[in-house]
Amino acid sequence: MTLFQNKKTNLFLAFLFLAVSIIGFMVKLPSAFRHYDKELHSLFYFLAAAFLNVLFAKKRFSRHILIFAFLYLLGMSIEYAQEYSNQFFRKRIHGRYDKEDILSNLKGLIAFSVLWIVYVGVVSFIKKPSIRNEADDRQ
Repeated sequence: MTLFQNKKTNLFLAFLFLAVSIIGFMVKLPSAFRHYDKELHSLFYFLAAAFLNVLFAKKRFSRHILIFAFLYLLGMSIEYAQEYSNQFFRKRIHGRYDKEDILSNLKGLIAFSVLWIVYVGVVSFIKKPSIRNEADDRQ
């Protein structure tokens, strides 16, 4: 896949995504979505993990772990920033620090990790015999 080969483009997309995400989490949700807050957290972190793993991890487990940790810490940081901004501006811009939001973020990350590990395992299992067959054919 040549679409994601350029490292500068990948970094630009990641930083753009990060900036939009932080802004998005710092403003209030429209009232139509407020009843689905936890599900939206899980979905966002699932999709964020997928996006960053496609850009950077490919099939490398160590990079997947780094992305997982980064997104988890980002979610915690955003929750703390929401609480701090409410105190700093003395006005409620968004919600408050919410442990349930962090748990929902973690659920989305774990769901993607399970899917990613299964995918990488299946792809590795399928490709190994073909690599062995090619080596046997050469001899």
